[in-house]
Parts: sequence; C-alpha cells; structure tokens
Amino acid sequence: MIERAPFGRTGHDSSRVIFGGAALSRMRQERADELLPVLDEFGVNHIDVAASYGDAELRVAPWLARRRRDFFVATKTGARDSDGARRSLEQSLERMGVDSVDLVQLHNLVEPGEWEVAHGPGGAVEALARARDEGLVRFIGVTGHGLRIAGMHLRSLERFDFDSVLLPYNHALLQDAGYRADVEALLARCEERHVAVQTIKSIARRRWADEEGPRFSWYEPLRDADAIDRAVRYVLGDPQLFLNTSSDATLLRRVLEAADSGGPAPNVAEMDADVEGFGVRPLFDGADLERI
Repeated sequence: MIERAPFGRTGHDSSRVIFGGAALSRMRQERADELLPVLDEFGVNHIDVAASYGDAELRVAPWLARRRRDFFVATKTGARDSDGARRSLEQSLERMGVDSVDLVQLHNLVEPGEWEVAHGPGGAVEALARARDEGLVRFIGVTGHGLRIAGMHLRSLERFDFDSVLLPYNHALLQDAGYRADVEALLARCEERHVAVQTIKSIARRRWADEEGPRFSWYEPLRDADAIDRAVRYVLGDPQLFLNTSSDATLLRRVLEAADSGGPAPNVAEMDADVEGFGVRPLFDGADLERI
C-alpha cells in the first residue's frame, strides 16, 4: 500500500499519491467505474478534480455516493470574482452529489491581473473563505502551472493563509536555476506554516510533436516503466511532497505501482541519463512555452 502522510495542517493522512481527476475528463462512466477501484488496490484516499476537467466531477459522483467518507475530495475553480467562485463551487457540489468538499483550490492563479482580482474586495478568495465559514468546504488551496508559479504561490501565501499549494515538479524543470530557487523558498515557507505541497507533471516527457499520438494528456508522458519508476521516486523521495497522477489514465496503474514499490530517490546521474535517453524537455520556459 502507498504510504500516507499528514496533508499539511488539515488533520487528514492522505496517500502520498493523489488521484488526478483530469484523467476522467473525457471518459465514459463505464470506464470510470472500472478505473476507480484501482485506487482501493493501492490505498489511494485523496481525489483531486476541477470544475474545468470536463466530466470528471460527474464521473466520481457514483463513487462518492457510496464512499464519500473514505476519500479526501478536492476540486478547483477558475473564477476570479466572488460571484463566479461561489457559482463554480455550488455547481461542483451538485455535479459530485455532495454537500461539501474537503478542499477547494484557485485554479492556475499565476497572472498578476487575475491574482489582484482574486485577492481583492469581491474576489474569489473572499467568496471561498465565506463558503468555508458556511461549511461548504473545509480548506482552501491555490494551484498553478509554469515557471512563475512558485514565486506567485509565495506571494499568495503572504496575502492569504492557504492550506495547500500545487505546482509542477520534476527533474528537468528544476534544472532551471530561477525556478529551483523559487521552489526551494516555497517549500521552506510551506514547511514553516504546515501547508500541504502537491506536485504535478512528475512523469512529463515533453510537449507533443506534431506527428505524435494518441494523446490522453496535453503533454507527452514517459512510457518506459523504469523511467516512470525513477520519476515517481524522484518526487516521493522528498517527504514533504505529494504526487498527483497524470491525466493519462493508461499510466495510472504504473504510477501507483512505482509509488507502492518504494525505494530511495534516484541520483542526479540517473535522472540526467533519462533526460538524455528519453529526450525529456521542460514543459515550460518562462516565455513562449509558459502558458498551456
């Protein structure tokens, strides 16, 4: 079984691998019903979906109708204003058939203008804090993509006492000195404040080339079993981090097997060899490739 650890200061011991519900976005209900029992097999007890993940919230609804108490349930809103965030949260609750969620997250809050709206009067943060007071959600987090996001999360934590953050984390991305410095500063701040840290893009290989396919995620993932194993252990080697699974559902079992097998984090030489051997390239560059 995959080990569990305190999810920040929430009081919940979450599996260190979190199910990324984006994998359900375009999936038929019958296929989702076949996939979700794999979580039980490996002891995954934390599900992360979003209002923008297609049909994902609908696909987990039958599962949650039977098993709500067994899972820490998180969703996200892309709204920046108060009314929009409230509507988004209420719609997510309705779609999942639940009275409340454990965590709601501001989705991809990286652009300065959107950040100011979300944190300002009449913004999404205000609405989500009110929803927390009403018992519709227990905790509030913030997520994002790109090389600017670790720095923006630091800024967000100065403005509001978020319970969790989510950001890209893999060996190739961390070779960017600026991003690595921001990530290290963010991890230190989160440790100090007992803020949970979720990571995404652990098994990313590169952006798709025009001739590649089929595509089950917006980026091309690693598919070599040993490389996936090393990529997963690279993240889980840091006990502070949680790993969110890929939107490519065909790789779910392989990622869970890698996490379940345990073992030490790979060394730098091993990770460098994977970058070279599998043509791993950062998904973001702080400029032209910053936005997905």
